[in-house]
Parts: sequence; C-alpha cells; structure tokens
Amino acid sequence: MIARGLLYGRSIVPYRLGLVFLLVVGLCSCGSLTSSGLNGTNLTIGTNVTPIREIKPEQDNKATVYIQGKVEKKAPLMKQWAYQISDSTGQIWVVTNQKNLNEGAQVVIKGKIRYRSIPLAGKELGEVYLEEQ
Repeated sequence: MIARGLLYGRSIVPYRLGLVFLLVVGLCSCGSLTSSGLNGTNLTIGTNVTPIREIKPEQDNKATVYIQGKVEKKAPLMKQWAYQISDSTGQIWVVTNQKNLNEGAQVVIKGKIRYRSIPLAGKELGEVYLEEQ
C-alpha cells in the first residue's frame, strides 16, 4: 500500500509541474497584452491602419485612426508621455498616459487626430499629433 502511494505520488508530480508551467507561461504572455492595451499587440484582420504620411492637419479634428510603427523617441510631459512613432511613410508624435513603451518597440495605437497651431514670427510651425484613445 505504501509503495502504491509513492508510485501514485511520483506520477502525479510531473503532471502538476507541467500544468503549473503552462499556467505561468500563459499568464506571463497575457500580462503584456493587458498592461499596454492595443500597444505591442499584432493587428487583427480587418483593422484599418493609416499610413502616417496620410494624416493631415486638414482632417477632421475628431477623426480616429490606427497607426502601426516603431517607437523612436519618448518625452515626459506633466501627467502624460509623448512618443514619436515612425513607419515607412513618416513620423508622428502620440500623447498618451502610458509610460512603459520602450524605444524600438513595435506598437499599434488608436488615437484622435489633433493639431496644435504654433505661429512664430509670421510662420506657422504647428504640428499634427495623435491623442491615444
């Protein structure tokens, strides 16, 4: 009876270790998706990604777009962060509450198109940017 119990205990331990390993790996892989929302995830089929060069200041200020690209630079703001995202067509700054995006990371961001006018010495130096939604 004792030998049978030890044999049973030994055969169940590898099963439990394997199950625990799979659960830990699964939880770790899901952790990055929930902490960054859309960022860092792959696009789902049917998502309409806008090339950065097509985002213009003349577009509706309320328009929402998806962009996909690489984080080139980051800059802290008062209560937010700004990230410069680039794709093969251009670059744009994105303002977000997220502070965990690293330079070089591939991201997908959903944001509203914004334009900030900066008139200086008779010239318009304003810039288009996205505000993450």
